[in-house]
Amino acid sequence: MTLKWWKVELNGRKWGAIVMLMGEYNHTIDAKGRLIVPAKFREVLGDEFVVTKGLDNCLFVYPNDEWQKFEEKLQTLPLTNKNARQFTRFFLAGAASVEVDKQGRILLPSVLREFAGLEKDVVLVGVASRIEIWSKDRWLQSISTYDDDMDEVAANMESLGFSI
Repeated sequence: MTLKWWKVELNGRKWGAIVMLMGEYNHTIDAKGRLIVPAKFREVLGDEFVVTKGLDNCLFVYPNDEWQKFEEKLQTLPLTNKNARQFTRFFLAGAASVEVDKQGRILLPSVLREFAGLEKDVVLVGVASRIEIWSKDRWLQSISTYDDDMDEVAANMESLGFSI
């Protein structure tokens, strides 16, 4: 009998082929729009990955393999459905492939920085298969309600089949 073990790696938890991105990191964007990506995240993302508009006015960052899965899901949406077309446009029109430079930085396109309100101080958050990039002010505002809302959120998660 073989046992499977999970181990904590530099980039997060790994169970089989599934890597969980996790953690919260504070960084700054320089005047040219460059952002240092934490080494722990670069271990998973590699040297090239996709950044796009995200929900809640943040940016979503996907490793290329996860982005490909996401694109495949988008392609299954019916073209005749207006919401499906808008949803697909939202994510694909704003998407950009970015490369990490020798200093571990990426250049965030201005359209994405403007969308997420990224000016200087930002927070990078690992969220399972993606990373979110938030303006620090928006992040702090968003999490300030977590303590008050989390019991209700947890109860709603049960209706989605998830319980703790």
